[in-house]
Amino acid sequence: MKVCIVGAGAIGGFIGARLAAAGQCDVSALARGATLAALQAHGWRLQEGGALLQRPARAEADPQRLGLQDLVVIAVKGPALSSLAPSLAPLIGPDTVLLPAMNGVPWWFCDRVPGWDGRPIESVDPGGRIAAALPAAQVLGCVVHASASTSAPGVVQHAMGQGLIVGEPAGGASARARRVADLLAQAGFAATVSADIRYDIWYKLWGNLTMNPLSAVTGATMDRLLDDEDLRGFCAQAMRETAAVGAAIDCSVAQTPEERFAVTRKLGAFRTSMLQDVEAGRPMELDAIVSAVQEIARRRGVATPAVDALLGIARVFGQVHGLYPQNAKTPAAG
Repeated sequence: MKVCIVGAGAIGGFIGARLAAAGQCDVSALARGATLAALQAHGWRLQEGGALLQRPARAEADPQRLGLQDLVVIAVKGPALSSLAPSLAPLIGPDTVLLPAMNGVPWWFCDRVPGWDGRPIESVDPGGRIAAALPAAQVLGCVVHASASTSAPGVVQHAMGQGLIVGEPAGGASARARRVADLLAQAGFAATVSADIRYDIWYKLWGNLTMNPLSAVTGATMDRLLDDEDLRGFCAQAMRETAAVGAAIDCSVAQTPEERFAVTRKLGAFRTSMLQDVEAGRPMELDAIVSAVQEIARRRGVATPAVDALLGIARVFGQVHGLYPQNAKTPAAG
């Protein structure tokens, strides 16, 4: 099997290094800049458990040089995908499986929601540019339950978690989902096939919606956010609103915010991915995590005052610090 990792940052590098070490597939990377140079010079490098895993890597900036793939793992940051997606055509044949291992709501998430009428989620996929470039029929959903960071270009540090959930956007089981899960399991991941990947995506989003942007704005780890009673109450309200939005699109979450907080507390002084991005001067992944929830809510007529406030606070913070577009607009309802 030929596998290409598009975006060999923290999660992409984690998956790529593990696959290369397992030796069960021909794995390559589409990268650029310092990451590309590091992969070409040093190969895959993954630090975990006090040891360095290092394997040779084939890395290119031009997808034409890599050719058609059996599996394309898309692990870029959300803001980059709209402009990148059309350039991935040389990697994609009629049988290529596309596996977006990304944060938040993916572009295809509402394709089968009754009454959505094929419209794109504008906050995630403006004008449907991503959907036009990445065939929906070839997409497998994916949820990453792992934490990793990059200490230097091409050097990934795995902190915790091994979970990768894959599943068909339409639900149910499939042979291709099992094949991908088996490949990931052979590489040491706790890979499972979900019969309802949309729920799994929404459930993770429901848990991350508040912690990610609030940690980015305040600079605080998650334990400190939860220690503040007023802030914890605000988070709980935003989560209740997000659960109501989920119920309107067949992704009901039964867990309470308080139950989720108890799980989150076990992570201790955890630095979210959005906090790491802000500290590194990278664009904030605000749209797939918060803007999309607001947009879906407005299309479904669900009031979300706490989510709206959270988005406004994080958006202005990002704009002031040059980490979010100055001209960003809230998509219209309807």
